[in-house]
Amino acid sequence: MNNEVINQLDAELAHAGEETAVSPEMLLLEKLRITPGRELPQMDFLLRLFGRPCFPRRELVAITGKAKSGKTFVTSMLMACCCLQSVLYFQRNSEQALRVLWYDTEQSDESTQDILKNRIMKMTKAHPGMGLFDVFNVRSVEWKLRRSLLMEAVRRCKPDLVVVDGIRDLVNDINDGVLAQEVMEELLHLATTMECCIVCVLHQNKAGEDSNLRGWIGTELMNKAFEVYACEKLKPSRVFKLEQTLTRKYDISQPMYFEVGEDGIPVACAVPPEGHTDGAAVAGAQLQPLNREYLLGETDEKGKRKFDVLHLFLDAMQGEDEVGGGKLRERVMRLSGIVIPYKYNQLLAQALDEKVIERVVKDGHTVYKPAPF
Repeated sequence: MNNEVINQLDAELAHAGEETAVSPEMLLLEKLRITPGRELPQMDFLLRLFGRPCFPRRELVAITGKAKSGKTFVTSMLMACCCLQSVLYFQRNSEQALRVLWYDTEQSDESTQDILKNRIMKMTKAHPGMGLFDVFNVRSVEWKLRRSLLMEAVRRCKPDLVVVDGIRDLVNDINDGVLAQEVMEELLHLATTMECCIVCVLHQNKAGEDSNLRGWIGTELMNKAFEVYACEKLKPSRVFKLEQTLTRKYDISQPMYFEVGEDGIPVACAVPPEGHTDGAAVAGAQLQPLNREYLLGETDEKGKRKFDVLHLFLDAMQGEDEVGGGKLRERVMRLSGIVIPYKYNQLLAQALDEKVIERVVKDGHTVYKPAPF
């Protein structure tokens, strides 16, 4: 609290019983003030992926993908890594095993138990750290009660990592903007006060060409999440891919590829041959030459040509005031020649970051507009 506020408080104490000019809002603002000299807790990342810090305490992380794209395989690996030192390319930062809370809203009791016994426990080989797992299935519970039970479970179990699979079932209407904002703020407050990382699993839109997160709650999650990871199943192979699509700090540019062995356990695998695409791509699409009209002369750190996102996205907007997410994606991919959706997601994030376009929620749907110059 600065000297001006302290002096004002002293003056107020001298006039006890009189109406105070130091409002509760003013005291709260002082508590929330950020200065260059203020001491703040360092970010504490629970895990690493390819050696890069990820999944921080006091933050929300999103795991997304189409149905059957490997989301539960990925969360199983995360949970197993909390008691093992490493799982595939994930590594635990701490020497001690981490406490895990798995809050399943989607699957049956039998499915949750099967994944716990025949996947996670197999991966951990009954490691003693499994004693730090708390697993709840709340699919049969009314949606309002799911929220309060989650708050109670986190406060009582005090986990380091929370997996909510999935957050869509914490609301009765995924396009209720007010409720979506309320739930996201509630989860972020819970992660902050309980110093845990809350992993939110949410499906992408069902339309094949649209990789946006479903509903208004998906938009709010994108706004609040520290990191976003997308899961894809590559066809015609049986290979899964996990890729970081958005982050507020450490970029993890390398995708992780894995497949499922005969024992049902994920195993690392090589990058599939060219021409293999994920289920969201147009069926049968093959890699093709990129459109030179939208390429810059410079290359990125991997030696790949950079796109002129200003030219590309404004051409894709076609002079329209606003364009839906699916239509914008289809136009950008067609104009540029890219066929892999994660590359489009990277270009979209770049266009938003460079303020070429802006994202707006309208009537519960995400649309994009040219950013004002």
